[in-house]
Amino acid sequence: MLTDRRPILLANARVIDPSRDLDGVADVLIADGVIRDARRGIGAAGVPEGTDIVNCSGRIVAPGLIDMRAFIGEPGAGYRETFASASQAAAAGGITTLICQPDTSPAIDNSATVDFVLRRARDTAIVNIHPMAALTKGLRGEEMTEIGLLKAAGAVAFTDGLASVANAQVMRRALTYARDFDALIVHHTEDRNLIGEGVMNEGEFAARLGLMGIPAAAEAVMLERDVRLTALTGGRYHAASLTCTDSLEILKRARDAGLRVSASASINHLTLNENDIGPYRTFLKLSPPLRTETDRAALVAALASGLIDVIMSDHNPQDVETKRLPFAEAAPGAIGIETMLPAALRLIHSGELDLKTLIRAMSTRPAELLNLQGGTLRPGAPADVIVIDADVPWVLDRDDLKSQCKNTPFDEAKFSGRVVRTIVGGRTVFELV
Repeated sequence: MLTDRRPILLANARVIDPSRDLDGVADVLIADGVIRDARRGIGAAGVPEGTDIVNCSGRIVAPGLIDMRAFIGEPGAGYRETFASASQAAAAGGITTLICQPDTSPAIDNSATVDFVLRRARDTAIVNIHPMAALTKGLRGEEMTEIGLLKAAGAVAFTDGLASVANAQVMRRALTYARDFDALIVHHTEDRNLIGEGVMNEGEFAARLGLMGIPAAAEAVMLERDVRLTALTGGRYHAASLTCTDSLEILKRARDAGLRVSASASINHLTLNENDIGPYRTFLKLSPPLRTETDRAALVAALASGLIDVIMSDHNPQDVETKRLPFAEAAPGAIGIETMLPAALRLIHSGELDLKTLIRAMSTRPAELLNLQGGTLRPGAPADVIVIDADVPWVLDRDDLKSQCKNTPFDEAKFSGRVVRTIVGGRTVFELV
């Protein structure tokens, strides 16, 4: 759905805006593509003629979500996901801004490819899409890309996607150059040598399944190195996907030392653990792998305390041919754009997290880290807004998913809560019927 941009009043809602520390009953007025006002009593004072008045009593109004890590196949792998299909999925999941990854074919490692992504997204997507550019040329980890030119072209951060930069000297140079442009380095923290032939978390469960394990040290060793390089260079560093308690201890030391270090956790690692793999369910084969329940609980606690900054989907569509294989041979990755918020609401219903913290991690904080205009309901901000029914029960049917691939770890999962309206730039792009 893509409607006209006439004024909208979202009335009598529970309005949550972490950027203003706001959580209470209020109205939100949207006109000309921006937030006109967000406070109690707007409707009673009168609204412009022709305004679409939506009674949101019992529902939540919040800034649109910003997903910091999603793979979209264009260019080169449109059979996995296109900007059009990803944006339809995003709208259905309450995501108004997608940050796409550079591990495409060709890689997003030059200004021309950044421009292609921006133009293609503008022409075919119904939500905002911004690219992260490659940190190294061809994602090979050997030679730095032109960080200044790529940022000027529209790249919002720099990463090698699911590849880790093994060469410490290359990473040091990248952090140094990025510092001079106030650019954010986003790094996948896994030591490939320690991963070896591993396919899931190392431990008793992997041993029982007869599968090679990946130790938590593979993540912690790389993160420790990166933190030391960040201290050396003064750059801005973001750990792309933390999963274990050892990494959280390293992150806390870095924060206590005043380093400009931030981190994400995927919704999968916050709501699932290695036991969910069960009888070799390949849709739960991820990179990094699902860890123990102790690790999952520690991640949620770190999110609640603010140590973990961001929740992201880690959307990684894979076709049937790469997933319907023995576990050790299957490609890692799961789709997550449409299920990120419903899965996250499980943490609310279980009492592990509060809604304001959740919205901050999924909207306000990503906007701050990437210097984007969204993540807020302040007057004058872009009208990227979602309406959530936090209690509506439903069951996920993979055939209803809008992503081109269906490799979801939440097939037939029972959820409580979902987005009922998504507004991007003042236009309703999704409405649950």
